[in-house]
Amino acid sequence: MRGVTLKSRATAFACSAGALVFILSLVLGYTPDQPDDIGHISRALIIAILCGTMSWASARQTVATTATAIDTATDRLLSAAHGDLQSPVPADIAHELPDLAVAMESLFSQVRTNLDHVQTLALFDQITGLANRTSFCRQVERHLAERVEEGKAALFFIDLDGFKSVNDTLGHAAGDQLLARVAGRLREVVMAQVSAGSGDAVIGRLAGDEFTMFFPNLPGQSAAARIARAIQFALGERFDLGSQHVDLGASIGIACYPDHGDTLTALLRAADVAMYHAKHNGRGRAEMYTAQLALEAADRADLERELVLALQRNEFLLEFQPQIDIGKGSAVAAEALVRWAHPERNLIMPGSFVPVAEESGVIVALGDWVMDKVCETAARWAAIGISQRIAINISTRELGQADFFLRLRHAIATHKTPPAMLELEISESLAMEMEQRILNQLAALRRDGVRVAIDDFGTGYSNLSRLKELPVDRIKIDRSLVRDIATSAEARTICSAVVGLIQGLGLEVVVEGIENEAQIDMLRVIGCTQFQGYHLAMPTGEQDYLDRFAGTITSVGPERQSHLLFLRQS
Repeated sequence: MRGVTLKSRATAFACSAGALVFILSLVLGYTPDQPDDIGHISRALIIAILCGTMSWASARQTVATTATAIDTATDRLLSAAHGDLQSPVPADIAHELPDLAVAMESLFSQVRTNLDHVQTLALFDQITGLANRTSFCRQVERHLAERVEEGKAALFFIDLDGFKSVNDTLGHAAGDQLLARVAGRLREVVMAQVSAGSGDAVIGRLAGDEFTMFFPNLPGQSAAARIARAIQFALGERFDLGSQHVDLGASIGIACYPDHGDTLTALLRAADVAMYHAKHNGRGRAEMYTAQLALEAADRADLERELVLALQRNEFLLEFQPQIDIGKGSAVAAEALVRWAHPERNLIMPGSFVPVAEESGVIVALGDWVMDKVCETAARWAAIGISQRIAINISTRELGQADFFLRLRHAIATHKTPPAMLELEISESLAMEMEQRILNQLAALRRDGVRVAIDDFGTGYSNLSRLKELPVDRIKIDRSLVRDIATSAEARTICSAVVGLIQGLGLEVVVEGIENEAQIDMLRVIGCTQFQGYHLAMPTGEQDYLDRFAGTITSVGPERQSHLLFLRQS
């Protein structure tokens, strides 16, 4: 009976009851000898009216009670809508409408559970159980607002060293487990400090592998330094993840209230600056914020802004340094090196701005500029008959971009660059950690003719079984392996073993950082023929490079060709 009110139902019930009694009275009082007795009909009608009236009154009472229960239920639902989920469902609802009461109790319970879950998600990190960024900031701001003590407070910015390699090699599940273990050790540090009288602390996970700790009451900066050492000791111990053993460390920045800031924003900024300084100076360190660090951070921020402007103003240029094959008597490749022609300074070398570009992300745009310039240059060289490859350094940040290879292929297609004119140089550490997607893309480029080289070999840890599986053509031995080769028997032994291993894998060897003729003579005995370094040639502009190294050097014997190149450059 959808759309019918309770009152109309009560009226219908009363009328039906009266009609039924009237019919029954007529039937029961019927006699054959008096079929049309008016009195009999009147009595039946009176009885029917009385029965209908009583039924209507009873129904009205029931309706009124039910309506009251419904009104109460409506009020209770309205109060729940305004946040009251704890008060019980009124008894009259349970008495009159038991099914509705059960449904309301179940609904309120489910909503309470969902709200508790939402609050947990909003305030706590799901992996570590620590306060998330929002919750950590709220708690610290409350501590700062309620401070009445004259003592110090300290904020610690903790960045894990080497966590990315755990994610890349063991997987994200192992990485999450490691983060949870780190959180547990940080809690132990806090409990130890509480026992030592330093007071409780707020611990948070800001993002990724970044953690924060705030101690609202410390006697001084010496106590903050002691806590930092405790954190380093706790995180420096080996982590056991099932069958895997992981060694981590932490770079820690410390900012003290009120010396380094009187707001959370100022303290976080100061601690972040100190942490960056610790990581930049070798990692595994704890640094206290100082005014000098603030100046360095400001200079770095200025440099980041100038880098962006320099790209817009086209202030960068390329210089080229040859890789000489002594056996062939010619340059076989040219490494493209970026320089910054700053309008107010001398020519800036990459060591002064590339690290900042890497950290800020500007390296991606700078890398695109270099990539486009190299492809354009290589196409011009090929057009005039120069077959030397141009090598370009690829950074970790660039290779991590999902569309890097798409952009590279676009540059090649735009300038119609022969793929055989290009060589990509990637660092040893990056080569050892590359994911399969990148390896597949590099292999595809090699099939098209692009050469791939591992740069700075010998500065990191190489998995030799992985080395033979990498899609590479050449290995560039770092200068650190050959620096003492002319004077140290141990250096010669190590270098000879490394060269033999690389050549045994069918790869070309290029030796970087050649500083004198004695190194060349010794390396030629070992079996090396390709060299690069300041002794042979300094990086130079394109036209000067072509004037000197576009042709074959055949005027003297192979044993003195490198020396001639050095003299010609000088």
